[in-house]
Amino acid sequence: MRYRLLGGSGLRVSGLCLGTMGFLSSSGWGTGREESRRVFEAFLEAGGNFVDTANTYGDGESEEFLGEFIAGRRHQVVVGTKYGGRFLGSPGPPDPNASGSHRKSLERAVDGSLRRLGVDYIDVLWVQAWDFLTPVDELMRALDDLVRRGKVLHLGVSNAPAWVVAQANTRASLRGWTPFAALQAEYNLTERDAERELLPMAAALDVSLLAWTPLASGWLTGKYEEEDGGAPRRLDDPVMGRFVDRGERNRRIAAEVVAVARERGCPPSQVALNWLRSRGAIPVFGARTPEQVRENA
Repeated sequence: MRYRLLGGSGLRVSGLCLGTMGFLSSSGWGTGREESRRVFEAFLEAGGNFVDTANTYGDGESEEFLGEFIAGRRHQVVVGTKYGGRFLGSPGPPDPNASGSHRKSLERAVDGSLRRLGVDYIDVLWVQAWDFLTPVDELMRALDDLVRRGKVLHLGVSNAPAWVVAQANTRASLRGWTPFAALQAEYNLTERDAERELLPMAAALDVSLLAWTPLASGWLTGKYEEEDGGAPRRLDDPVMGRFVDRGERNRRIAAEVVAVARERGCPPSQVALNWLRSRGAIPVFGARTPEQVRENA
C-alpha cells in the first residue's frame, strides 16, 4: 500500500480508503458484524489505515462496529466520520435542528460519534453535505473550535460545490481557522462531473479528493453482466441503486474496463481504481468479503 498526505496537512493516509457503509447487521447488502470485522482486518493487513464512516450509517451502527474493531489499536487507524444527516429511526416529533451543517447539529453529532466509536478524538470530520442555510463563517468557526478543543484533528467536506469549498477555505485562511484538507465527491469512469470544477479547485487549493462509488456500486467490476446466484447487490437496492445509470453508455464503459482488465491479466476493479489514482483521487471502496479487499488493494 502506498501512502500520501491528506491535502495540505501532514496526516499520512493510505492511497485507498475503506468505506464502511455496509458495516451493518441488517439491510440487504449489509455485511454483518463478524464479516465486517474480517473485512476490516484484511484492509489493515494490506497496509490500509484510512477508514470512512458516518454517524447516520445504520443510525450509528457502522460507527459502533468500527469502534469495536479499532479497540486497542486506535492510533494505527485514521478514522473519518461525517455529520449533517438525519437519523432515520429518530423517535419523537420532527426536530428541525436534528440535521444540517450548523453548530448545534455539529456539537450533538460529534459527541454521539465519539461515544459510538469509543474514542477521544476524530481524525477527519466530514461535513456530509452542504445545507445551503448555515453561514460559511459559522460553520468554519464551529469546526475550528472542535479542532482547538482536541475533539477533531482534520476537516473535510462531502458533496459540496467547488465555490463553497473555495469560499470556506479562503475565509479560514484569512481568519486563522482550520481549513478543509479534503473533499469527497462521486467520481468514477461513468460519473466524471467532478472534473469540471472540483478537481481543478482541489489541485489549486491543495485539497485531497476522495472518490466515493469508485466502482459505480459494482457496475465497473463487470459482475452485473454475469449471473451471481441472486446475491444481494447495492445496485438492486431502491436507495443506492438510483446512483447508477444502467444505460447503454455505461454498459459500453463497463465493457471496456473488462476488456482492458483481460489484456492486463487483472480484475476489472483494479483497472477502475487505478484510473482514479492516476487522476490524483483516493478511492473510497466498500467490500463484502476479505477477498474483495485483497483484490482491490
